Amino acid sequence: MDLAPTDLLTDLYIGGKAVPAADGGRFDVLDPATGELITTVADAAVPDALAAVDAAAAAAPGWAATAPRERAEILRRAFEIMTAEAEDYARLITLENGKALADARGETTYAAEFFRWYAEEAVRVTGSVSTAPSGANRIVVTHQPVGVCVLVTPWNFPAAMATRKIAPALAAGCTVILKPASDTPLTALAMARTLERAGVPAGVVNVLPGRRSGAIVSAMLHDPRVRKLSFTGSTEVGRILLKEAADQVVNCSMELGGNAPFVVFADADLDAAVDGAMLAKMRNGGEACTAANRLYVEQPIAAEFSRRLTERMRALVVGPGLDEHNDVGPLVNAEAVAKVHELVEDAVAAGAQVTTGGSALERPGYYYQPTVLTDVPAGAALLREEIFGPVAPVVTFSGEDEAVELANTTEYGLVAYIYTSDLARGMRVSERVEAGMIGLNRGLVSDPAAPFGGVKQSGIGREGGHEGVLDYTESKYIATQW
Repeated sequence: MDLAPTDLLTDLYIGGKAVPAADGGRFDVLDPATGELITTVADAAVPDALAAVDAAAAAAPGWAATAPRERAEILRRAFEIMTAEAEDYARLITLENGKALADARGETTYAAEFFRWYAEEAVRVTGSVSTAPSGANRIVVTHQPVGVCVLVTPWNFPAAMATRKIAPALAAGCTVILKPASDTPLTALAMARTLERAGVPAGVVNVLPGRRSGAIVSAMLHDPRVRKLSFTGSTEVGRILLKEAADQVVNCSMELGGNAPFVVFADADLDAAVDGAMLAKMRNGGEACTAANRLYVEQPIAAEFSRRLTERMRALVVGPGLDEHNDVGPLVNAEAVAKVHELVEDAVAAGAQVTTGGSALERPGYYYQPTVLTDVPAGAALLREEIFGPVAPVVTFSGEDEAVELANTTEYGLVAYIYTSDLARGMRVSERVEAGMIGLNRGLVSDPAAPFGGVKQSGIGREGGHEGVLDYTESKYIATQW
């Protein structure tokens, strides 16, 4: 892989070929660190989307009939290629996304691991045989590929969110059309080339960058050949897509927004809790659905926790992600900076205290200072909305019941973090908190081998683990006797 923009794939990738948009449209991809142009990329239109469905549908029977071991070996080669070129991938992610290079390296490792995990799972999509309770027949259950899949991914993890969907889909025998976020299309297009080199047949993987997301995704969801939608993004957009998918009763997996509580009890190891808060809050500069957005700290230790957290946040170095001396890169675009600052100003106006940060940086690019807020009132918007930025609001509580009530006071239920030295309390609270994932004395939960997903309005279905590949299959029951 070559990082020179002139050598990057910048067209659509359909049927194993790079092709321009049907109407010749292109859009700009900007460097968040400077606001300057990186390159232009083909802007897919509805005819391109239907051409991608044609390609995926034509390739589907052959790929579904490919031996699981052969599919597994292709995924394994994709892992090996991505691992060998990890530094190039990390720099490309940072170039178009802005995240600090250390974060981009971590994402690349995580992303590649999905290829390895599902290379192993591809040969383990097993069915079952049992005797009906009446004894009259046998119950044979098999798992077949769901079919052509539309995969819609966000900008905050442009490699990992793509591999987390592509790998299980290919392992199951499905063909895919990836619609990456328009802020970060280059990583997805580079991945198309990686998969091509790994041996993925033409048409099995197609990539459609474009700014006309609503129109092209809608067109695909209304094509009866499309049988699966996997979407990662905001709950607001997820609701719209679920309505669209209902018209053709398309199978849906939705990984939506989060508003993760980070609960610290007074008996917690304070050093470990602060370390965990920094990881859970500042991974990817706070631009993550798993980010700790509401830090609830028990009253006796709240002041000391806030002091330590403020010191750690104040010490972070902000600047271009490609400079290895910097801890925090820019946010993805100017709108993201404006939204984060709006939430901070709303909280301050309602009485919150800024202990560090609290404003954008006056420099080219899209930067916001790492920020800690204390005395945050219950009605503040940033306790209700997802903060996609480096802002940590601290709220105090008294007692276990109040902690659980505060943690559950949200429409979201993706992940929660709990710190306590009492394992019984930790497990008890983990069961009471309404979230699909819990970090118990851990600030990181994501793992390709574990089922990732939420409850309530944070999503439907699971990605990762064995559950992830089953989401791309349909169970078929055969009644027979012998």
